[in-house]
Amino acid sequence: MGVVYLIRHAQASFGAANYDKLSALGVQQARALGLALQPRVADVAAAYVGQMARHRQTAEPALQAWPAPPPLQVHAGFDEFDHEEVLARYKPMYANRILLMADMARTLQPRKAFQAAFDAAAARWLSGDFDGEYRETWPAFRARCVAALDAVIAVAGPSRTVLVFTSGGPISAIAQDLLGLPDARVFALNRTLVNAAVTKVLYSENGKFLSSLNEHGHFDGANRALLTYR
Repeated sequence: MGVVYLIRHAQASFGAANYDKLSALGVQQARALGLALQPRVADVAAAYVGQMARHRQTAEPALQAWPAPPPLQVHAGFDEFDHEEVLARYKPMYANRILLMADMARTLQPRKAFQAAFDAAAARWLSGDFDGEYRETWPAFRARCVAALDAVIAVAGPSRTVLVFTSGGPISAIAQDLLGLPDARVFALNRTLVNAAVTKVLYSENGKFLSSLNEHGHFDGANRALLTYR
């Protein structure tokens, strides 16, 4: 059987002017991921990233663990959904990043407040009741991610190993498709995804199968301080 490893990006820069950049901790996470994964996955046929900077910034330190890693290929199908639009459709003032961060800061627990706002915004997006307001609906996003997975499998061919560095949204969408989860359960799953965790998809002529989800044993023990969700 072939294998596709879907890898969530390492910690980005929450609260910074540019979120789409790994934090210093994120770089450490990416390196720890590579050191843990390389002994398990010595022969990699191809490696893909989405178009986000955080995808490539996770892939490059991780792939340093391989003596001769394959060149990174960009596939836009693995891009994250537009979380800024999703938030702004839920509460228009959140289109202004300064107002968004100020609203979060006044709670004295900005990360917790952001998660609550994001959950509500995502629920609105997934409901399907407002699809005309979004450039990309949830069904369209899910179809894009599943099609991207199918495309890299088709290029790789039988019994090959592929690494894909992406985000939590595409991983959740693909897991939903493979497990047959209802839309209402998707973001409960998304919230559990660890930065730089690994999800394993097996494929053969009989189809695609989810072998493991959100593996992050490389952050146990001595690396426990590297474990983050956001």
